[in-house]
Amino acid sequence: MYRTLTPSMHAVAAPPSRLRDALTRSPALIAALALATGGLVGTAVAFGPIYAVASLLSLLAGLALLISTEAGMIAVFAITTLLPFGTLPFKAIITPNFLELALAGLGVVWVLRLLARSDAYDLRVSPLGLPILGFIGLTFFSLVLGARGLPDSLTLHNYAKFVLGVLLYFSMANCILTRTQARLIIRAIILSGTLAALVALLLLALPDNLALSILVALGRIGYPTQGRVLRYIEDGPGTGLERAIGLSVDPNSFAGMLALVTALALALLFARRPVLPRSLLIAVVTVLTLALLLTFSRGALLGLIAAAIYLATLRYRRLWWTMLAAGLLGGGLLVVMGLANDIIQRLFAGVQLQDQAQQMRLAEYQNAVAIIARYPLFGIGFGLAPDIDLTAGVSSIYLAIAQRMGLVGLTAFVGLTAAWFFITLRALPQMDEERVGWLLGAQAGLVAALVVGIADHYFFNIEFSHMVALFWGISGLGMAIVALPDEQ
Repeated sequence: MYRTLTPSMHAVAAPPSRLRDALTRSPALIAALALATGGLVGTAVAFGPIYAVASLLSLLAGLALLISTEAGMIAVFAITTLLPFGTLPFKAIITPNFLELALAGLGVVWVLRLLARSDAYDLRVSPLGLPILGFIGLTFFSLVLGARGLPDSLTLHNYAKFVLGVLLYFSMANCILTRTQARLIIRAIILSGTLAALVALLLLALPDNLALSILVALGRIGYPTQGRVLRYIEDGPGTGLERAIGLSVDPNSFAGMLALVTALALALLFARRPVLPRSLLIAVVTVLTLALLLTFSRGALLGLIAAAIYLATLRYRRLWWTMLAAGLLGGGLLVVMGLANDIIQRLFAGVQLQDQAQQMRLAEYQNAVAIIARYPLFGIGFGLAPDIDLTAGVSSIYLAIAQRMGLVGLTAFVGLTAAWFFITLRALPQMDEERVGWLLGAQAGLVAALVVGIADHYFFNIEFSHMVALFWGISGLGMAIVALPDEQ
């Protein structure tokens, strides 16, 4: 059972005096802050003020994460959408990235809170908690089986990030205990996604050389500095249209993120009690959709359309007319911008399987089917294909799961997804209008992700842990919304 949070319990969540009280009770914390201050001074002397400022901001962010679960959740989604591949600016055997630090920090904070205040907080496993743990167990079994018990360090590190992404489900379910927290996190997801879209549009508007220099400068925190930094439809400057990528390295994964966030924002735009002013939500949906279109990702566009159809069919009938008007307006804007012909040609080439990308996908699908036929039960794990005539990797989350975890893993994933929709759909009639809007947004986001997953694998890929975290984070958000108390 979920315990309803009383006002006194809510005061425990983030009291203003927590830091002061902690300092009073803990000389060790005072010593740690003193050492950190000394480290900042030393950094300023040795490396210059810029690095000192960066260290100070990192220290403040880390302190906020250790005090507030809300700050932790906001940090997770901000990194997921804005800076998904950022790492610590120093070399190590395994260099952790910002996202895994934020995910681990968030998990540690709420678990320690649960242990320290078991009288005020319950462990919220949720109806899908144990099945999700079982799914993680299946992934580990496939990892060990495929690597014959000895996965390499890189695969093991990527797998650990993947697991942290899935575990975000539990962090969301255990940290969103009030409506205020739910509103805050939903706003954070929408606004951070919008900011990522604005960054992508800005980079796209800049001259290629300037945009390239900005992206290459991020090499200090783990971003690529050579190869395909800017991305084009034909993978080469001067040979095709530049694709919007933001700071996500890959245009297709960026498009998948945009599709999910846009679907969430679209549902809240039509909700009777939106979390942001409608005028702002209109601007948000417009910016997100434009950035999505300029990724030239057909799968993401279809995912957004599927999410809109889901919302229009289930509840918001007005959305049919809005989709028609938006299509006409968007088409007119693309004509004015001179992009309509290129987008239409790309869509038709994809439908007719004529372009290189679709032909490569067909080859991947054939290879994946061959792997599944040879290793049907538990797949080949998360490393390389065991047979020299086969290649691991396929642009579809469903084939990727079947390839990596076998048909057993695919059945488990489909079952979990179906159970999530069954639980959340059954809960809708008992909810007030505010929670209905939130939950429909979470559902629409996952509909977009699942449709995108037909032709892309990023929501189940250990090298794209931010997409894994986004998928399971929205799943956990949905279950947290179901568990929230009714308005008094």
